[in-house]
Amino acid sequence: MTSKPFNRILLTGAAGGLGKILRERIKPWANIVRLSDISDMGPANEGEEVVLCDLADKAAVHALMDGVDAVLHFGGISTENNFEAIMLANIQGTYNIYEAVHKAGVKRVVFASSNHTVGYYKTTDYIDADSPRRPDGMYGISKCFGEDLSRFYYDRFGIETVCLRIGSSFPEPINKRMMVTYFSYDDLVEMLRCCLFTPRVGHTIAFGVSDNPASWWDNRLASHLGYQAKDSSSQFAHKFPDSADYPEKDDVTTIFQGGGFLLTTPQYK
Repeated sequence: MTSKPFNRILLTGAAGGLGKILRERIKPWANIVRLSDISDMGPANEGEEVVLCDLADKAAVHALMDGVDAVLHFGGISTENNFEAIMLANIQGTYNIYEAVHKAGVKRVVFASSNHTVGYYKTTDYIDADSPRRPDGMYGISKCFGEDLSRFYYDRFGIETVCLRIGSSFPEPINKRMMVTYFSYDDLVEMLRCCLFTPRVGHTIAFGVSDNPASWWDNRLASHLGYQAKDSSSQFAHKFPDSADYPEKDDVTTIFQGGGFLLTTPQYK
């Protein structure tokens, strides 16, 4: 059997929407893909290991990291929620991941961050990775924590991380906002390949987005990754004809980049 670039890659959040997509697509990169989630993932297929793990369980996460060469950290809560739930899954869980990565000697992590770290920028703004973060809820705040935590573990221990601020990774856009934030599955996989195989990434913040006609995010500070989007939301433009102004007056979901997430924050309840 021909050896693959990595012996073992860990994918957390493997039962989630993107985890299910990535499960098959990352197999060419590793002899073994270790899949982890708190939910059932079904039986292990050839070249897989399936491990049920609560990311808030420190001992379990440390055991999960045994023999791992690189981590795709997609685990945790992926929507807005109350702070207590977010704290356990996304804050405690991400801390446990990085402490386990440090103890196990893993040197490369891709952290699934989010565009909701900057959701309170207006849709008329154009920002880059150096722009101050403006989270739009507890979920976004937890991703800001993960970005800072990964920066600390790089500065202190040399653990390289790409924080991937994922836009909207779905089969196709479902509204005008997603025409800007659309991130095709193929482009997601290509971005992850760049994140894992670029020789030196240091600590990089990259926006996960396809080559869409409109953009809010400048990815020049992640240009060393060599990522080139192949897809575009333009193929879906016929579904969203220009029948109204965007952003729409008094509609926070079109005024701010965070979209519908702003409706779940306390001031809009």
